[in-house]
Amino acid sequence: MGVTNSNKVINTDRISCDGSVRVTLALTAAPDIVSNPTDIVVILDRSGSMTGAPLADMKLGTKTFIDLIDEATDSTQDGQIGSGSRMAIVSFSSTAVANTQLITSVAALKTAVDGLTAGGNTNHADAFVKATELFDPSSPNAKVMVMFTDGNTTTGAPPAPVAAAARAQGITIYCIGLIGSDGLDINALNNWATDPDASHVAVTPDAADLEELFAELAANISKPGATDIVIDEVVNSDFVITSISSPTKGSASMLDAHSLRWNIAQLGVTSSESASLDFYIRHVSRQPGTKLVNESITYSDREGNLVSFPKPTVSVACDIVVYPEQCPEPVELTAACCQDSVLVDLGDVELQSQGQIIQMDVTLKHVCPGKRVALAAILTEVDEEGVEHQRGMKAMTIPAHNFPMCRDILVKCIRFVLPEDLSVSCRRMCTPRKLKARFLANSIDTDYRCCESDLTL
Repeated sequence: MGVTNSNKVINTDRISCDGSVRVTLALTAAPDIVSNPTDIVVILDRSGSMTGAPLADMKLGTKTFIDLIDEATDSTQDGQIGSGSRMAIVSFSSTAVANTQLITSVAALKTAVDGLTAGGNTNHADAFVKATELFDPSSPNAKVMVMFTDGNTTTGAPPAPVAAAARAQGITIYCIGLIGSDGLDINALNNWATDPDASHVAVTPDAADLEELFAELAANISKPGATDIVIDEVVNSDFVITSISSPTKGSASMLDAHSLRWNIAQLGVTSSESASLDFYIRHVSRQPGTKLVNESITYSDREGNLVSFPKPTVSVACDIVVYPEQCPEPVELTAACCQDSVLVDLGDVELQSQGQIIQMDVTLKHVCPGKRVALAAILTEVDEEGVEHQRGMKAMTIPAHNFPMCRDILVKCIRFVLPEDLSVSCRRMCTPRKLKARFLANSIDTDYRCCESDLTL
């Protein structure tokens, strides 16, 4: 069967600006269907939400799947599923029905698919029951279910126990999900499918992708597992790889801060087998937004399996950073390699004050959109008797932001030149100086306007 499933998932869809994400890569491979006859029941959702393009795309994807299985079992699309394998169609809405038994006729399978119409609610439990009843417990054939659905359960018994009972009978369950108009509980699909979830569940928001998902599940079915697997992952430049867990199969190593390689000697050459790899990445950019996790990912093996991985995205929320004071402009200079000294004129520097420089950052909490903020920073020094001495005050206006919700704003690099005060801070050599910093912040509710009236003293 070659590589029957590939997936890439992340453990969260939203992080802070310096947050981390766990990424899971997963593969499943199985032996050649010719030497490993398989009974496959395809379970198709025909509830009311499938009306129109979703139903048409599902039919196209299912018939592509049937053709690929046909060719895989006897090396030609001759209208018969060969080598002892069989296929059945089950469809469901408010209730489920076996549209065919386990048969080998491609024409009969496609006729059953073409005859489906959409309408009614969504009863996943009954669909699993009808599909399970089609398998012969005494048959030596491998047993596979492919569940397709576009929505959440709206009627019938809870489906999870029924799916668990099917898995307990040795049935491998794959789930293909279309995020339909009523939403889709991906956690439910993960719960129904055979573990690991990442290699047995595929989800898309676009019905046009269904043919590709069905085809990917079937396209590699003629290949005898996979050997000499190499997966190269390059993460988005806004992230760095922080750690790699030991994979369940093979070995993985970090090539640099943004890339890794996963090697697997063989997978699924004697029986269906899955492998997964977890690694962690951290966001290092200061720019917020919805970002692709990976820049690229490539797969290769000796058998030439065609494998693609999803491209998950994560939403990154970064605080607004305001720099009320700019650093001085630098003057560039060059020193030759064999030059003992360098003489350069850096121009004039205005003497601000004598002493140390204090630099502070402060985060303004819950600043709402469209509101400017008046911010004041006050610095004092405390002498040995506990008396405070003024060292400076700065006032600034923080511009309004236009994000849809209130958010935190990080104000950086508020600097004070701390003068030497012999009577306070230098009574003894190398004595620590005790300082106090205070911040005052208020929203500016109205725009500033110059006074229009004359003032007479």
